[in-house]
Parts: sequence; C-alpha cells; structure tokens
Amino acid sequence: MKTLTAMFATTVVVIALAAPMFAKTETVKGQIIDGACYKMDKSNVALDHKMPKGDTKDCALICAKAGHAMSLLTADGKVYEITGGLAADTNAKIIPHLSHTVEVTGDVTEKDGKMMIAADTLKMVSK
Repeated sequence: MKTLTAMFATTVVVIALAAPMFAKTETVKGQIIDGACYKMDKSNVALDHKMPKGDTKDCALICAKAGHAMSLLTADGKVYEITGGLAADTNAKIIPHLSHTVEVTGDVTEKDGKMMIAADTLKMVSK
C-alpha cells in the first residue's frame, strides 16, 4: 500500500511540474476587464459596473487595486485571466490600462475550462 501511495504521489508531482510545458505562447488582443464583474453582467467592461445593489463607480479600479484577478476580453468573446508579472504587485502594471484594448503575449493555458495568459508586459492598442 505504501508503494502504491508513493507511486501516486510521484505521478501527481510529475504531472504538476509538466503542466507549464503544455503552455502555448500566443499574442492575444483584447480589452482589460474585471472578469468577476463581467461574469455577473456582460455589460461590465468599463470602470463603472452594474451590481446587484446598484451601480458602482470605478468598480474595476477598486477590485484591481485590491488584487482581484483581471481578465482580457477578446473581440470574439473569449476571456483570459491575466497572470504572471502583469498581475504582480496587486495589478500595478494592469491598473493604468483598465478598460483599454491591449495586446498581451504570454503563455496561454487552460485549467478547469478557464483560459489564462501569463505575461510580464503588454502593448497598448487603444483607450
């Protein structure tokens, strides 16, 4: 039984370490949004959001400064959670570009049906 448990644990570790190898480097163009608020209401793509208890001014900015995950919304409706250096320091590199259209080049992965892009920099396309 100990051998079986050890083999299982080793397999889990190997798979976990190999996961980044399955990442594909891509350039994704889209608008930076607060993914959680967008999930609640698809019109929440600017800084102000419609919330169940009423409209919230600068909601995306407040959430980004609190370190909540920000996302990239593509023209065809795909949503990529932004991770990596861009999301470091409570989204310091993302905050100036909230609701802007940008290009992000990074490692794209999928976990539990959620797309993620890990990147350190972005390129401004339009405000």
